[in-house]
Amino acid sequence: MTAVISEETRMRDSICAVGKSLFDRGLTAGSTGNISARLGDGRLLMTPTNASLGTLDPGRLSLFDADGTHVAGDRPTKEAFLHRCMYCERLGANAVVHLHSTHAVAVSILADTDPEDALPPLTAYYAMRVGRLPLVPYYAPGDEALALAVKQEARRVHAVLLANHGPVVAGRSLLDAQYAMEELEETAKLHLMLHGRAVRPLSRAEADRLAGG
Repeated sequence: MTAVISEETRMRDSICAVGKSLFDRGLTAGSTGNISARLGDGRLLMTPTNASLGTLDPGRLSLFDADGTHVAGDRPTKEAFLHRCMYCERLGANAVVHLHSTHAVAVSILADTDPEDALPPLTAYYAMRVGRLPLVPYYAPGDEALALAVKQEARRVHAVLLANHGPVVAGRSLLDAQYAMEELEETAKLHLMLHGRAVRPLSRAEADRLAGG
């Protein structure tokens, strides 16, 4: 008789697999970054505090009930509010990835980064997977003002860049959020490689049409 694997068990394993993939490819380091996913009944699974995404234990992920109360697993990350802000405003989101990825963080530190849209639409895939990327002003980690700033932006976009901190991306699925995050980081890398040179990004109209598709 074939055992039935629950949605929660599958999602626990998927979060750990995505975390290891991101860590192994240098998209996060040490214990930075966090991942969450929303289950069908509204509960949230999230990577815990002080945990490396490269060595996650499925059984120790933080579990929240549908009201956002921590009910099981290790102590949650202090950045849990970033995830909850996204879910509150993005009703179609079922996963959130937050990283301190090198190139995206570098863009967030540049003095000439556009706060309304931190990266130009250099490729079609960036426009489709990320779209507009507002830069959220710097707040100290854990500051409640950061939660309010992210929540305000999440009403209109599914990805934000936190100044001197890193990107937060929501997706319809865990893979959607992962792929969008990877596209964001690659575009940040391209942007830095080309910085100071004349470029031909997609027009805003072209990018918006792709994002709408």
